[in-house]
Amino acid sequence: MDIDLTPKLAKQVYGGDGGSYHAWCPNELPMLKQGNIGAAKLALTKNGFALPRYSDSAKVAYVLQGSGVAGIVLPEKDEKVVAIKKGDSIALPFGVVTWWYNKEDTELVILFLGDTKTAHKAGSFTDMYLTGSNGIFTGFSTEFVSRAWDVEESVAKTLVSSQTAKGIVKLDAGFQMPEPKQSNRDGMVLNCEEAPLDVDIKGGGRVVVLNTKNLPLVGEVGTGADLVRLNASAMCSPGFSCDSALQVTYIVRGSGRVEVVGPDGKRILETHLKPGNLFIVPRFCVVSKIADPDGMDWFSIITTPNPKFTNLAGKVSPWKSLSPQVLQASFKVAPEVQKHFSSKRSAEEVFFPPPN
Repeated sequence: MDIDLTPKLAKQVYGGDGGSYHAWCPNELPMLKQGNIGAAKLALTKNGFALPRYSDSAKVAYVLQGSGVAGIVLPEKDEKVVAIKKGDSIALPFGVVTWWYNKEDTELVILFLGDTKTAHKAGSFTDMYLTGSNGIFTGFSTEFVSRAWDVEESVAKTLVSSQTAKGIVKLDAGFQMPEPKQSNRDGMVLNCEEAPLDVDIKGGGRVVVLNTKNLPLVGEVGTGADLVRLNASAMCSPGFSCDSALQVTYIVRGSGRVEVVGPDGKRILETHLKPGNLFIVPRFCVVSKIADPDGMDWFSIITTPNPKFTNLAGKVSPWKSLSPQVLQASFKVAPEVQKHFSSKRSAEEVFFPPPN
């Protein structure tokens, strides 16, 4: 495989006093374009307001830092205002209008990962803003705007031209935004740090998986997701998506090493991971990670709403199901070697604590 899989950091696209928007570029991370995946981050300072917008892609949002408020309007539905905080994952189907606001001193940082099969450009998100200097109605004549909204032309001109910022603004400290409702989170937001664990291995790590059961809107987005916490110096079993899905991984905290091997048995990536890195594991490729002494957390999306994985080490691996004779013949080893191999990893699955 000739494509460059080297992890990359996001680059700022635009920004100002209210915050900034960053994205990963398909030219620098070619797997974005090849896999039809988009990735971006929004960072809002205190009183920062990300203006209402459509996106050309369905996404999963994950709150990396801080807390704030999100406004979400599903097609032909009323606005839902929800409180968001670190660890929250939000499913954003195609066709929703979103806005984001931070009223706290701590910067609010949100990660967006999604499928760009509906996008203008493969591997990139394109937002269509409802207001602002690049708002969609700035391109229409005053006559068209006034007739569409049934207002006088002077009012239409004021509505279209008053907001001169692009994408993100800083609101006055006393400005009152709508208050969120706790009930609006149901079925739309799941906190990965508080949700029941799907995997919890002492000394190894923990996993929370987002799927159609715990976050129904994931089905409309078309991608599953998970938050993985790998303990200090622990190893994540070599594994792959057996339903041929792509895995897009963002390193949230800590650091560690990763190796990816292609279906031809050749290593296609070997590197050290750090916070802010994004990398993509191609279809039918096997990936494994080993955390540094500070551990490593990552958030991933998988390009199917209910992903299935096969692990190639541990008690759930296919090695444990194959007969001794098949293993001896396949490895071309003596029975005693096969027995020693088969006796290992009989209890651990997915994560392996560091050696004693």
